[in-house]
Amino acid sequence: MHGQRIGYVRVSSFDQNPERQLEQIQVDKVFTDKASGKDTRRPELERLLAFVREGDTVVVHSMDRLARNLDDLRRLVQGLTQRGVRIEFLKEHLTFTGEDSPMANLMLSVMGAFAEFERALIRERQREGIALAKQRGAYRGRKKSLSSERIAELRQRVEAGEQKTKLAREFGISRETLYQYLRTD
Repeated sequence: MHGQRIGYVRVSSFDQNPERQLEQIQVDKVFTDKASGKDTRRPELERLLAFVREGDTVVVHSMDRLARNLDDLRRLVQGLTQRGVRIEFLKEHLTFTGEDSPMANLMLSVMGAFAEFERALIRERQREGIALAKQRGAYRGRKKSLSSERIAELRQRVEAGEQKTKLAREFGISRETLYQYLRTD
């Protein structure tokens, strides 16, 4: 039974190019999430899981694009293959069908563990870099969302009694960010 070829793409930021992950690959439909791998809310992945049918093939650039960790990877691959859906990982040159050999399952575990290890190393290097930058006084955190004029306007309107939730929405910031602006000088 031959079904559709369905692509799944996840990019970590809105400025990354999602087309790069599946270029030169023929697919019938693509689901694209623009979210960090650690983000548990991936609506397009949920839509893909609801959309696929027996005989379909899900095509993913690499294992780390599909899952945040080895447990998630195994769960997703097993869940798809049990429904009769094939899954192809292009970068790793691996395909899973549900009738996989012990060697294929070992490869899934090993490659998934390497991807998880690589993400952990990246996080560790990032933390070390931030710590060094803080020691040098070079790390200032994220750029402020609002200019000092907009912060002054925000404070003025809060003091005038306007609803904070409404103001946060209007200024395009979260309520927590609004409260941070109100706490700082």
